[in-house]
Amino acid sequence: MTIEPGQSLTDAVTQATAILRDAGVPSPRVDAELLADYLLNVGLGRLRAMMLGDSPAPDGYAELVAERAGRVPLQHITGVAHFRYLELAVGPGVFIPRPETESVVQLVIDHVKGMPHPRIVDLGTGSGAIAGSIAHEVPGAEVHAVEYSAFAHAWAAKNLAPLGVRLVLGDLRSALPELNGTFDVVVSNPPYIPAEAIPNEPEVALHDPPEALYGGGADGMELPTAAAASAARLLHPGGYFVMEHAEVQAGWIAAMLARTGNWTAVSTHLDLNGKERATSALLADLDHSE
Repeated sequence: MTIEPGQSLTDAVTQATAILRDAGVPSPRVDAELLADYLLNVGLGRLRAMMLGDSPAPDGYAELVAERAGRVPLQHITGVAHFRYLELAVGPGVFIPRPETESVVQLVIDHVKGMPHPRIVDLGTGSGAIAGSIAHEVPGAEVHAVEYSAFAHAWAAKNLAPLGVRLVLGDLRSALPELNGTFDVVVSNPPYIPAEAIPNEPEVALHDPPEALYGGGADGMELPTAAAASAARLLHPGGYFVMEHAEVQAGWIAAMLARTGNWTAVSTHLDLNGKERATSALLADLDHSE
């Protein structure tokens, strides 16, 4: 099954859809259209209108479809990931942001509503999706971001520079000691996959960087635990911490936060699919606690 030279756009997209479906791509029709639009750059509405006529398929379309059928992530082919209101530059070496993380951003935005100049830090920013969205959607916010991987940092720098985010190349476990106790919000989507849990999707297993996936230790909880410890260091009393995690880790993380004695108002939050996607808490004021 191949896409032949000279095929119409309609036939080529139909053929591409069948190729991608046979390859196990989760959204074959959408991806087939997005690859065509990547070459034509007309927008999906115009692309679909063109498919009603006899427009030819763009040059190079078959090659891109073959790449996607090989389970190269769509975002690596197009160089763009869409996240909330942003178009992020992505590619090899950086974790591709997921739609479920958009709900974590919304938790932060809801919390800081009414604050004139909230100071917020994103620990383990990756492409900069969380930090960039907050900077874009919260006027007056002072947003910081920390990333350990030099490859991911380069992508984040490209995405965050236009948004005024203060990006640091560093370890989330020790970054920004000069700002201890000054943040209103710490947000993090740290690596959290257990060491032996290989992701099912080839796009993730073969193309997302391992350092962005595996949280350390058999249970994957080393980096999430470290993110919570850094949040306790960076926040002022009453400051807000929210962290993304796998749904099966929600109970463990809530118990971990409660056990340290540093946190109050520990809450688990569902994503748009109804899965326990994030946990939040407020830093206790231990100097004034009974």
